[in-house]
Amino acid sequence: MTDLGYIAIILAFLLSLYGIAASAFGALKNRPDFVGSGRNSVYVVSGLVIFAGLLMWRALLTNEFHVEFVASHSERALPTIFKISALWGGQAGSLLFWSMLASLMAVVATFSFRKQGSSLMPWVNVVLLVYVGFFMSLLLFAENPFARLWMVNGQQVISVFQPTGAVALIPPDGNGLNPQLQNYWMVLHPVALYLGFVGMVVPFAFAVAALVTGQLGNTWIKLIRRWTLVPWAFLTVGILLGSQWAYLELGWGGYWAWDPVENASFLPWLTATAFVHSIMIQERRGMLKVWNMVLIGLTFQLTMIGTFLTRSGVVQSVHSFALSAVGPMFAAFIIITSLAFIGLLIWRLPHLKSENSLDSVMSRETAFLTQNVIFVLIMAATFLGTIFPSISELVMGDKISLNAPYFMRVNGPIFVALLVLMGAAPLLAWRRSGPETLRRNFLAPISAGLLSVPVMFLLGNRTMGGFVGVAIIAFVLAGIIQEYVRGVRARRQSTGEPLPTALVQLVRRNGRRYGGYIVHIGVLMVALGIIGNEFYQSEVDANLKRGESVQIANYTLTYERLDMVDGPNFTELIAPMTVAKNGRVVGEILPKKHIYDKNPEQPMSEVGLRAGVVEDVYAVLAGWDNMGDTASFKVFVNPLMSWMWVGGIVMMIGVLISAWPRRVATTAEATRRVPEGAQTA
Repeated sequence: MTDLGYIAIILAFLLSLYGIAASAFGALKNRPDFVGSGRNSVYVVSGLVIFAGLLMWRALLTNEFHVEFVASHSERALPTIFKISALWGGQAGSLLFWSMLASLMAVVATFSFRKQGSSLMPWVNVVLLVYVGFFMSLLLFAENPFARLWMVNGQQVISVFQPTGAVALIPPDGNGLNPQLQNYWMVLHPVALYLGFVGMVVPFAFAVAALVTGQLGNTWIKLIRRWTLVPWAFLTVGILLGSQWAYLELGWGGYWAWDPVENASFLPWLTATAFVHSIMIQERRGMLKVWNMVLIGLTFQLTMIGTFLTRSGVVQSVHSFALSAVGPMFAAFIIITSLAFIGLLIWRLPHLKSENSLDSVMSRETAFLTQNVIFVLIMAATFLGTIFPSISELVMGDKISLNAPYFMRVNGPIFVALLVLMGAAPLLAWRRSGPETLRRNFLAPISAGLLSVPVMFLLGNRTMGGFVGVAIIAFVLAGIIQEYVRGVRARRQSTGEPLPTALVQLVRRNGRRYGGYIVHIGVLMVALGIIGNEFYQSEVDANLKRGESVQIANYTLTYERLDMVDGPNFTELIAPMTVAKNGRVVGEILPKKHIYDKNPEQPMSEVGLRAGVVEDVYAVLAGWDNMGDTASFKVFVNPLMSWMWVGGIVMMIGVLISAWPRRVATTAEATRRVPEGAQTA
């Protein structure tokens, strides 16, 4: 069966080459038969890749330890859910899983657009097949997941086919999965992140197709708007799930450490967010055509660069894979595709002129463009900080790492400006905002921001960062509420609908605009969680005997005992702690340690957490003596952290509303349409 998987990869690679040639030839020679053959190649290649992936899952689930990848990343006692996730727990398997998702994305895109953009689709298929074919080449020539274990003259050999004189080597058990990955968030986080990364190839493919065919108007933008929102949403979910994993698994009280691999997922999110905003200007005013091409090209390449950083061994990270032969192949692919895209862009540059220009500094276009520049500035600062150790080693021979303080000092003020613009942009008019428009739209939001300062002071805040952060959040939120109030009022005046009906219909009929506002509300919630963790966190270390307590903020935590429980492939040590707030018992938390049978040298923390709307109580079992007579703990009180995770859910609701398909209004409905101010984006 493993041989069939290897054969499927070979066939997929060869057919991807054929599909590239057939699609390009059919488009250049106007041969629908070859175009159709190239399209069918996408389906067949994808089927072969998915078949190979299913065979690898079969090998993991049935403990086929003669397969080197299975022996290295699984074990008999591993729970089934982690045997499934073990596919992306190692280099070769994760590349196969990535290829499966890329193939699935290619099939869905090809099928979805089979009746749209007919002149673009052959070139879209070329890009999709180049992408999948490249990953097939990685699996064939660098990291083959179907390689087997053999014994030759007493030496272990890894090979797909049986070497001369070799006998099969079948270990009685595998080495087990990395303990850091034996966590339910790590079942979900990589899947979401991979979907975000591979999904960006679709809008990139349409951009390439538009450049090749010269169809540089708004057609390709309109076709891929939802296809950009969906991978953007997956990227967002992946980043937040990874933050949740770090918060609960690494036991340091935080959620984001500006780790190189964390940054690798953040970089394309920044440019994709800029692209989602700037295409609105191209659709409405025919502007920023070159900028949008650059943004989507940069987003795609950053997904590849992030993958390169993760898998090449260039950067050191708790998340990264070991040094591998895939690094040079990734670097070559990035360089070749970047040069090809830049060449196409230069070729078509005379045809990408803007149809209009900025009319005023005080306009929505200017605000969106400034936002885009800020997103790119954050990306550049983050990218520089991420690769700086490699640069310093190359130049000075010594690795110098830029840690979290650098990123916070550089990016912090830029993020503040970004939040302000996020609130200001929707309040500005297209083309030009007059003094009366500015007064009418900004009076309430600015007043809300200013009023939040004395309120925070009365609540006991004495931190400048807290004052500034909450004031900006109040400003942005007031502006969003104001937009909803005006839209509902206009709709009620036009239709006479009750308030709840008017609100629902307003969002349903203009989901792109009002769904976007809901996304912004989710961003504000995430920002509130960041402010709470950064400026108001309390922390204490304690070494406690049974029955002793530690005080932190207005909480008292009492250590009860140390329990030992056998898990499926680990020993679990649990240190229950009673939690009292202002002298009243409010519950119990269970900080734990997991000591894995296969990796006893790598114990993993499972934090004890009492999550709340206002604050989290968070305890980590650091160590113990004399079978638990004494135990060491690190205890945190993290204000407002729950808002971060709720904010992520709200963002996804907003994306769903914004991307949901809507039927075209009939003529009769058009005559009853709500006034422009309440209906247009």
